[in-house]
Amino acid sequence: MTHARTPLRATPLRATTASAVLATLLAGAALGLAPAAQAAPLAPPPTAAQAADSSVRFVDIPGDGGVTLAANVVTPRGAADAQRLPLVVLPTSWALPQAEYLAQAQKLADSGYVVVSYNVRGFWQSGGEIETAGPPDVADASKVIDWALANTPADPDRIGMAGVSYGAGISLLASGFDKRIKAVAALSGWADLVGSIYSGRTQHAQAAALLSGSGELLGRPSAELRQIFQDFLGSNLAKEKDIVEWGKKRSAATYLDRINANGAAIMLANAWGDSIFPPNTYAGFYEKLTGPKRLEFRPGDHATGELTGLLGLPNDTWNDARRWLDRYVKGERNGIDQERPVQLKSRTADGYEGYPSWSAVPSAQRRVDLGETRQITANADSGANAGTVLLTGALDQFLKIPPLVSVPLLSRERAAVWQTDRYGAAQRIRGTVRLHTTVTSDKSSGTAVAYLYDVDALGVGKLITNAPVTFHDRTPGTPFAVDLDLFSTAYDVPAGHRLALVVDTVDPLYIEHNPDGAHLTFSSPKADPSYLSVPVRD
Repeated sequence: MTHARTPLRATPLRATTASAVLATLLAGAALGLAPAAQAAPLAPPPTAAQAADSSVRFVDIPGDGGVTLAANVVTPRGAADAQRLPLVVLPTSWALPQAEYLAQAQKLADSGYVVVSYNVRGFWQSGGEIETAGPPDVADASKVIDWALANTPADPDRIGMAGVSYGAGISLLASGFDKRIKAVAALSGWADLVGSIYSGRTQHAQAAALLSGSGELLGRPSAELRQIFQDFLGSNLAKEKDIVEWGKKRSAATYLDRINANGAAIMLANAWGDSIFPPNTYAGFYEKLTGPKRLEFRPGDHATGELTGLLGLPNDTWNDARRWLDRYVKGERNGIDQERPVQLKSRTADGYEGYPSWSAVPSAQRRVDLGETRQITANADSGANAGTVLLTGALDQFLKIPPLVSVPLLSRERAAVWQTDRYGAAQRIRGTVRLHTTVTSDKSSGTAVAYLYDVDALGVGKLITNAPVTFHDRTPGTPFAVDLDLFSTAYDVPAGHRLALVVDTVDPLYIEHNPDGAHLTFSSPKADPSYLSVPVRD
């Protein structure tokens, strides 16, 4: 992952990227990382109504290798020692304290569960160092289950796990290593860590900087993790293989066979605009699961779909997560398994759409030919960009304001632009947009970022989706084919609007690898025409 001009050694980030990283860390603090620090030592006491139904106690649990894990246990009030109750284990999100799940834990306890929520190792009062969902974190999950079975009225035959973000990733991984886990609700997590923050062989700079910065601020990163972030953000291509292998060890997709063999019921939920763990890897992973499964995508950014539920307010994601656990941990016949397993909510329309599978989401593919050759100069921002981690998707979710651009004003020297004719009817985009093109560079390395816009009559484009792609070790002047999956989405393009594909080389979300003075040419050879494949629902 080295910059093309200084191979095989770390390089500083460009000024635009450094500024974006700073903005990202400030955004993370504004959205809850810093306030969490103030609330960390103790969870807020339960209300009088909650106390009448459940009890909360704070405990230390021995984790793997002797590490102590700070936890809280919420038990239904009046549960007899001889009574066996279903158990739900909740690992905390990255950098958040054990109070994170208290509102949901109390809801679960009120419906009859024993709930154990614990701070993952390396954060807050828990011991050890941050292992980033490595083997010690997976082993910790089993140790927490062991402790709960020995110290609470938990039923060994009715055990589930759930979590948001980091907690989702650990829960999903644990289901492949502990056969006692009967169900998982993995919310805003990842199935493929490499495919999430290194998609298209491009570092997601803001996402990685947010994780690194919050880990340093609120946790105790291991020496290995610090080196991984240094090599990753420093674009050290010599360590690329090591970084990829490190990520694979922390990806549920690597252990798919184990997860399927254990047979836990898996619910996956994420946001279309998740800027840390984009939805694509969940979708692909979901299709390969063989046990009971459910996939939910909604508007929003990372963990914004679960946020109101963490505050104890009504929340669709948490409601479905509890129903999933009720069905596959408690064994209740509540009907969730009779619903269509893929549930999507469009970014532009109300209500949910149900499908029998992810592959069944689009009913057709609209092909947009990209016949005209375009050449652009690299290292210059065209004005098109995908926004800011955490903030952009949240604005789209709550205010329906995605990143905007004036397509007519985009510099054609810095951005390649193709537009369709105006559509006579609305186009319901559902699924994964795919770009196939031929690229020629006058340098051996480079980065391109593709954006798809919904363009109105005034030329104002609303971002539908995007994705980066990076190449290394190419022969200058020699064309090569590029196939790029943009991040999956659900978006309705109104009648009278058109689509615009924009490709440039600079975006604050990503680290780019374009040497100074580089040029990229996008062509469409007769033997291998370039096109955009747009999945739509008729």
